[in-house]
Amino acid sequence: MSEVPAARPFDWVLFLLTPIFFSTNLIFGRGITGEIAPFTTAFLRWAGSAAIIFPFVYAERDLCLAFVRANRGLWLVLGFLGMGICGGFVYWALTLTTASNATLIYTTSSLFIILLQWLLHGRRMRQGEFVGMLIAFAGVSVIVLKGDVDALRHFSFNIGDLGILVAAVAFAIYSLLLRHPAAKAMPSLPLFGLLALSGALVLAPPALYEVVNGGLLPDSASDWTKLAGIIAFASLAAFYCFTHTVRVFGPAVAGITLYLMPPMSILMAVVFLGETFERYHAVGIVLVMGGVILATAPRRTAIGKSA
Repeated sequence: MSEVPAARPFDWVLFLLTPIFFSTNLIFGRGITGEIAPFTTAFLRWAGSAAIIFPFVYAERDLCLAFVRANRGLWLVLGFLGMGICGGFVYWALTLTTASNATLIYTTSSLFIILLQWLLHGRRMRQGEFVGMLIAFAGVSVIVLKGDVDALRHFSFNIGDLGILVAAVAFAIYSLLLRHPAAKAMPSLPLFGLLALSGALVLAPPALYEVVNGGLLPDSASDWTKLAGIIAFASLAAFYCFTHTVRVFGPAVAGITLYLMPPMSILMAVVFLGETFERYHAVGIVLVMGGVILATAPRRTAIGKSA
């Protein structure tokens, strides 16, 4: 039987939209670093998301209250991992490392997902999935290194890179926890609203610390526009699509959407930021897309044993 369940075209659309929405951080978040304190940025991002989606939570208030009461630990851990570590902690790490390093390191989250599933659940990785992931990772490397293998000699790592690696592991654990029976039983939008609220709660203390100690706050129309874009696309749309993808395809396949983020980011930078499309971009995109297609292809039904 295929590891990837039968999916509707709509499910595949959301699968492809996930890296697009996550990549909007390139457009709206590029100017955030250095203009707004990192944990303040993350707090405003998730508090705003929670406020927007509150009507869906209120409509299912009895179900939501029951979920929080029965699964308070799960609720807070999901918010801490998915919105705290993968939010403010990432913004902080980006003040210490380059976007290229962060891109390459963060894509390893899909590897950690499969590794954790193997360690905790005994999940077996099929050959096509493994080869596809290697090809996709090679494509990401081509893009990040700009097609220059010698660039590896100058590819230095620092504490910011370690922070991104921590976030990659945190996102892998977050992805697996979304498959918890209690989380799976919740409708997607109310669940996402609860997680956004949880994220805002865990981010409030470090954000308050930044404000008290003179951390930068949004003070211009440009700052608020970027925050609005992050809330609408990189938060609400991206995490809803990712949550749906985890539910339909499982965390391992959903994690592969991370490999699509560098190509999507490049195309968006060319279209919206006027950056130049280079030959190594094309090579990397072909490798990434080919690897993702190979890794997500349903396993052929084994030929039944003839009796």
